[in-house]
Parts: sequence; C-alpha cells; structure tokens
Amino acid sequence: MRAVVLVENGYEELETMGPIALLKRGGVDVDLVRLCTEEAVGRFGIQYTPSIYYADYDFDKADCLVVPGGPQHATMRKNPVALKLIHEFTENKMIGAICAAPTILGQEGLLKGKNYTCFAAMNDDFGGTFHSAYVVRDGNIVTACSAAASVEFGFALLELLCGKEHTDKVKESVYYGFDH
Repeated sequence: MRAVVLVENGYEELETMGPIALLKRGGVDVDLVRLCTEEAVGRFGIQYTPSIYYADYDFDKADCLVVPGGPQHATMRKNPVALKLIHEFTENKMIGAICAAPTILGQEGLLKGKNYTCFAAMNDDFGGTFHSAYVVRDGNIVTACSAAASVEFGFALLELLCGKEHTDKVKESVYYGFDH
C-alpha cells in the first residue's frame, strides 16, 4: 500500500509527521508531496524533506491521500490541483483529513450524508453528521479533529489501508494503550 501526504506552506507538523511515522512503521510506503515549488515549511518553521513536487508525482500509484491541517488549508482550498486530488481520492480511493483539512472536503460537498469530525470551531453545515471525536471513519474517508488526534488518525489510516489485525500488531509494538 502507498499513501501520499499532500503539503503546502503552513502545514501542521504534528498532523503530518505523526501519521507518516505510524504508516511507515506499519509497512506502508509514504510519499510526501508538496504543492509549492520549493520545500514546504510548516506553521512552526519545520521542514520535512525530501518531498516531491506534485507535477513530478504519479498519483495513480497512491492508494490514499492524506491532508494535514494547519494554516495551509486556506491555500489548498483555493488550489485547483489540491481540489482535484481531494475529489479524485474521495470518490475513487481513500482519503484522510485532519483538523482544518476536513473543512475542505465539507466545502466541496464531499461530506454530504457522511459522518465526520474536524476542528470543532470550523465545523459548518457540511450536509453530514458532525461527531465530537478524535477520529471518525465513514467508508473510505477518515477525518480527525486536531493535532491531539494525530496518533489516532495515523492508526485509523493504517487500519483503512492494512486492516485491523495488522494495525493492532503495530499498536502493540509501540505500547499503544499500554496499561502502566
């Protein structure tokens, strides 16, 4: 399985690296793809490199698109390339969006009739059912509410891609849910 994490300047670092690390730990190939021509810089000035410029990437080889939140959501919301990819993966493959990023799906009408979550202060009437939860999965769509949900989000993506049994083994390997 292969996931592509789509970033632009202003991405939330924790919402980006948490899922990347957990997916890779679970054996998923992960590619970091940027929309900007130069390496993207996170909201706190951190750069994850190397990344691939979107025009040089073959999105057909990816099974899942992951969209972190952060201030980048406002730029992505206006980017026709990002919107096209979000539509394609939501309609034909798998997608994960966290914090502010699910609002892009909502504004594009992709959450109509769906269960979802997002950063609560940004929730609007997206035509679906909002849940006050860290992570919500509805079919091929995984949404998460905030940076605090990054680990749960990463595991939900891994389960979507590789199944529950495999994900449970990865959880065990990192002592997730370990009772002290």
